[in-house]
Amino acid sequence: MGQAFLASYLIGLREGLEATLVVSILVAYLVKAERRRQLPPLWAGVAAAVALSVLFGALLTYTEIALLADYRSRELFEAITSVVAVALVTWMIFWLRRTSRRLKGELTGKLQAALGVGALAVAGIAFVSVIREGLETALLFYAAAQGATSTATPLVAISLGVLTAVLIGIGLYAGAIRVNLSRFFTVSGVLLVFVAAGILKYAVHDFQEAGVLPGLGDVAFDISGVLDPNSWYGAALAGMFNITAAPTVLETIAYLAYLVPVLTAFLWPARRDPSSRAGAVPGAPSNAESPDMENPQHVPA
Repeated sequence: MGQAFLASYLIGLREGLEATLVVSILVAYLVKAERRRQLPPLWAGVAAAVALSVLFGALLTYTEIALLADYRSRELFEAITSVVAVALVTWMIFWLRRTSRRLKGELTGKLQAALGVGALAVAGIAFVSVIREGLETALLFYAAAQGATSTATPLVAISLGVLTAVLIGIGLYAGAIRVNLSRFFTVSGVLLVFVAAGILKYAVHDFQEAGVLPGLGDVAFDISGVLDPNSWYGAALAGMFNITAAPTVLETIAYLAYLVPVLTAFLWPARRDPSSRAGAVPGAPSNAESPDMENPQHVPA
């Protein structure tokens, strides 16, 4: 298993399942409302969002390889994009934690309004709903794959993650499988916090390599005798969480300064909002049929 494989797979699975659930909510609403003729515009919006996300990822890679000639510029570019990716993944996991219970009501409410406007508005709702996940995936993938020895390995990993998410989404929609989505997003959220901490650590190292931050030679500790980077577990830890045998002092400080407070805040019990379901659409399915992300249920066909 190559470096960055697990991180890339997790990113593809998590972001892909979020996007799949969003699309499933929209499709289920159109089907139940007997507006199947609006499905082609919806799928067109989804396809446009996917295409733009892939283009964004390609642009990041092209910028680094073709436009940044010197080593320092490339290191700075990687460091800055890594910091942006950390900020994005942090916002994303807390946003989902806060809004998951009313996500279905918000999406179907917007779609209901778009149906009165026309096919272009329906495509626009689908595009906007999916593009955020797509751009997040591209940026997180780019940042997580920086430590990989081969570009093919993380690309295969994220593709497998997205494919897994799509298969799970199809199973949920068809009612063939049931997944405790609350538990899934909690566990994957915890893992993504570790991934983000590793990305931030990598960003600090890049800033040090570029000469922006000092202390490149100040090693905090050296456990290379225990953590062999050439072993499968060493590659897995380095690839997923960027845990290395000899990090610098600043890398270690940045890693812990992010990991401890963010993980604590994420796992802290959330207060129940009695109005969390106020955004539900009249006539929407009951909670037993709802694909809300906090509950282990399926999307109605």
